[in-house]
Amino acid sequence: PVRNGRQHAGEIASMALHLLSAIGTFRIRHLPHETLQLRIGMHSGPVVAGVVGTRMPRYCLFGDSVNTASRMESGGYALKIHVSETTAKLLMELGGYHLTCRGERQVKGKGTMTTYWLTGKDGFDRPLPAADLAASASQHDFK
Repeated sequence: PVRNGRQHAGEIASMALHLLSAIGTFRIRHLPHETLQLRIGMHSGPVVAGVVGTRMPRYCLFGDSVNTASRMESGGYALKIHVSETTAKLLMELGGYHLTCRGERQVKGKGTMTTYWLTGKDGFDRPLPAADLAASASQHDFK
């Protein structure tokens, strides 16, 4: 990987916004009237990376930061980008990202964390899926 200082948070945030935008026009071939229910979680921190396997090698990330990002995803809602406070602070430093505080949440294995929703970015003019397309809260499987 090429080190880019604190830019990684902005790169991933921008990718997450582009992914959400893209599913607005994506059609599931066998369910054409359904919207893909994408949940995105983000966290920043140290990881260890490596290639695992010999027959079918895979590039994998390991560490507490990966687990925290997974908790952000699984504790989020469909068609939303759930962000840890660590990543939110980096995005605020970079500037131009629109964040809404979700509040304090109990996160399995982490305790109480303040989390945020990433809702947009200055200059990002692609449409994001409407909230009414998202699965209801009762349809989410929280971990």
